[in-house]
Amino acid sequence: MSRLQRLAPPSGAPWEDVAAEKVLDGTPRTRSWVLYENPAERLYAGEWEATPGKWRIAYTEWEYMEIISGACVVEGGNGERIEAGPGDRFVIEPGFTGTWEVLSPMRKSWVIRE
Repeated sequence: MSRLQRLAPPSGAPWEDVAAEKVLDGTPRTRSWVLYENPAERLYAGEWEATPGKWRIAYTEWEYMEIISGACVVEGGNGERIEAGPGDRFVIEPGFTGTWEVLSPMRKSWVIRE
């Protein structure tokens, strides 16, 4: 097994509607590309896109992300809030609940550890 791996550019992922029971505003759609996976280590990396809207989120995994384009607001149930745009990076930890709002069509790169 190689210790060095170039990730292929994302292509071909279908758009999916955010589940209606989670949506708070708009008609958001998302799509995601898994560009790297190591199931034995429960580690995954890729890219994600979303259209404007707002929905509820509940994390069971750890996720690092960097915004490539667009803008979003992530707000926790306790009022903590991150506004993010291109170049911004942040982490969401397991147990986080709140909302994800896409203000303008966005794309992010991500690394998830389950």
